[in-house]
Amino acid sequence: MTESVRNIELLAPAKDAATAIEAINCGADAIYIGASKYGARYNAANSTENIRLVVNYAHLFNCKVYVTINTIIKDEELEDVRALICELYDIGVDALIVQDMGILMMQIPPIELHASTQCDISSVEKAEFLESVGFSQLVLARELSLEQIREIAQKVRVPVEVFVHGALCVSYSGKCHASQAMMQRSANRGECAQICRLSYDLLDGNNNTIISDKYLLSLKDMNQIDRLYELIEAGVSSFKIEGRLKDIGYVKNVVSAYRAALDRIICDNPDKYVRSSAGVSEISFTPDLNKTFNRGYTHYFLDSSDLGNLRIANHMTPKSMGEIIGVAKHSSGNKVHLSADRELSNGDGLSYFNKTDKYEGIRINKVLSKDIINTLSKSTIPDGAVLYRTYDKKFNDLLSVPSRRFIYINWILTDTFLQANDEIGNSYNYNFDTLFDESQSDQKERQIYILSKLGDTHYKTASCDINTTKFIPASILSQARRACVEGLMKTQLNKAFSKTRNRRNCYKSDYKNSLYLNKYLSFRENIANKLALEFYKNHGVSGVEFALEINNSFISNENLLQIMTTKYCLLRELGACKKMKTNNNYKEPLKMRASDGKILLLNFDCNKCCMNLYIHSQSNK
Repeated sequence: MTESVRNIELLAPAKDAATAIEAINCGADAIYIGASKYGARYNAANSTENIRLVVNYAHLFNCKVYVTINTIIKDEELEDVRALICELYDIGVDALIVQDMGILMMQIPPIELHASTQCDISSVEKAEFLESVGFSQLVLARELSLEQIREIAQKVRVPVEVFVHGALCVSYSGKCHASQAMMQRSANRGECAQICRLSYDLLDGNNNTIISDKYLLSLKDMNQIDRLYELIEAGVSSFKIEGRLKDIGYVKNVVSAYRAALDRIICDNPDKYVRSSAGVSEISFTPDLNKTFNRGYTHYFLDSSDLGNLRIANHMTPKSMGEIIGVAKHSSGNKVHLSADRELSNGDGLSYFNKTDKYEGIRINKVLSKDIINTLSKSTIPDGAVLYRTYDKKFNDLLSVPSRRFIYINWILTDTFLQANDEIGNSYNYNFDTLFDESQSDQKERQIYILSKLGDTHYKTASCDINTTKFIPASILSQARRACVEGLMKTQLNKAFSKTRNRRNCYKSDYKNSLYLNKYLSFRENIANKLALEFYKNHGVSGVEFALEINNSFISNENLLQIMTTKYCLLRELGACKKMKTNNNYKEPLKMRASDGKILLLNFDCNKCCMNLYIHSQSNK
């Protein structure tokens, strides 16, 4: 995507309206939030009325609201989905994030559609195809390297969106059927059971146990805050934070950290980049990504040149690692002697690995001194254990203070009118219906004071141009100020709403220029309804198979069911990459055994540098 000055968007998650508003206040340029149904996070659904509240608040700052309808859809749900889309269009939602191509075949209003990460956009060909059929923004696969992202961004004309922070799915999104196969809970239907966060035994080809009871598929969390400039230069326009199930404190902290980082880049490159929304945030805390939920951080596959040495998983625990604060020296009963390089507080939460390598937590009841704490329950902390602070009481108290976001107003006051001009470009005039007497004293300071009394509104005064020597009563000037503020708000909301109306239909039915040849299908598409089937057939796809969710004969050779494709490689993680010189060799086929006895077979495709997981089909019955 090429343009002289590019809009840069910070896209934040929200599980509900309250989280969305706090994310906006902390500096998000856009919000993505789940609809009442058909979102890939079943437990993060929101009513249309609540989404309307978010839309109206967001649009005051030129922020956008994207709603997720990104599950696959069954035939009997098509009309319900269409009706829901119409509702969302009516309240002014800016775009929908979708996976199911059946939506493009529906008779829906002209609302923008973004291609979800569930679409597995991991190639130039896939990106070009989705652009050609009318998607207005593309959410790329998390597994892509910086160079692959650059290549795609240079080939398409629509904005490219990438995840930059938060939890990682171990599988290519849209290619994971593990939850459906093992627990009858479909990730493509918003009910992922997160089997990747469970513990497994690793067995070799002779059924010998190599590793016992470890979280072999649990990845660290993504953190690209130090790589934002490279991503912008590569062509990324939208920077997405994962976390529609995360709490308000998490969202506020992460959004604020990325807001500051992006603002520094935009400030240093005003001729190239501009922020996509308006307003200035006021927060009560200093952002610190180490103080919020994380499993340890990774750049994932952004650097493709060093895959052999890449370590991206946390086999010890799927829980938050927080920040390292020191080491336990000795514990007895409820008292712990420690060596800490951070100040601790009553109410802090600490975690550690016990003598059997199980991850446990404990709460500080009272800090007795710099090196001694008293805990709420009896301590089992081993001597010498590394201590992690997973809950910082003081920091979370600061996070709990509501944040604010303001639009600046420039006032012009004359004998006959008060004019308000905001930083977004809106203007409103209030004409006085009376003539005022000449003032006997200088009124400027008093008038500036009255115009600046903006209270709980989301406006602040930037300047006051006083061009009158008349005495204007405080009551009249206050009334004019209130009218101007209301006028600016209505003008802005009407303008933003109008933008969501004046769009052409997104879907392009010219199949000749958008044939999706079978050679680009790296995996079965998630087809679950007649409209999606028609879509792919129209685009030259043959040999279509329906999704596992409605097709239990989804079986490959030797009665095995392929349930996951992942760029994460367990051999590489264990220092046994077949492409690297290593002394670690394991007799294959390797298998993972779950706590319920289910066996997952591992296949390593070194040509494609990926790992495939299979399960015997009878395990799915």
